[in-house]
Amino acid sequence: MSGALPPRLPPSFRLLSYDRLGSTNDEAKRLARDDGAAHGTVVWALEQTQGHGRTGRVWASPPGNLYCSTVLRPDCPAARAAEIGFVAALAVGNVLTPLLPASARLGYKWPNDVLVGGRKVSGILAEAQSRAITGSGGGGAGTLDWLVVGIGVNVASHPSDARWPATNLAEENAAPVTVPVLLEQLIGHLARWLRRWQEEGFPIVRTAWLERAAGLGEPMTARLGTVEIPGRFADLDADGALLLDTGREIRRIAAGEVFPTITTA
Repeated sequence: MSGALPPRLPPSFRLLSYDRLGSTNDEAKRLARDDGAAHGTVVWALEQTQGHGRTGRVWASPPGNLYCSTVLRPDCPAARAAEIGFVAALAVGNVLTPLLPASARLGYKWPNDVLVGGRKVSGILAEAQSRAITGSGGGGAGTLDWLVVGIGVNVASHPSDARWPATNLAEENAAPVTVPVLLEQLIGHLARWLRRWQEEGFPIVRTAWLERAAGLGEPMTARLGTVEIPGRFADLDADGALLLDTGREIRRIAAGEVFPTITTA
């Protein structure tokens, strides 16, 4: 990679760096699936030409921001894969908090974004492959083969036409930081939170995430495909699902998008 000092990553992580890629997540998935890439393989690009988020939504990826994807191979059931998105959010929060002004409001938007002042500064995309457990009478249960967690952080710029309002670190008057240093710090925090998650389980992650949960206790609308369900963000379930109080029942939302409910006088 031209013009960049290589970040120093934790011993169990290996860096693959590129000036330009179509998508760091796509490359990391290819390496995990086809080449058996080891746990801790980090794919980093200065620019993405085909960056994308959840549901394939295009994400602008010009030079100056952070784009990385990490191959993880935790020994856990496939059903726990979604928990790692919350782990990654905490790592991002730990990196950004000391850089931002004390007045900045950093929050975690369910299920996979990090906000500053209600605007998106970072997105997380986790994609996994599992394998069936044979001979165990599991009835279709599976174990995680690999998971790729992609993280983007808007450092110098952000898209102006995003579905959710966006921002970047420079606009939020954050302390100056180079992308290589940000990556180094991010992977360090990711490694620590992964270790805590593996040793202590999801409850420690859930508690830390809820401390900065955006919209907790407030009116919120969950969008499930073409269906919208208004309610109030009541809590986070034990496995990371959002609990939505509709006034008639508590709905468990395992996948979907959420938006603040706009009320009129």
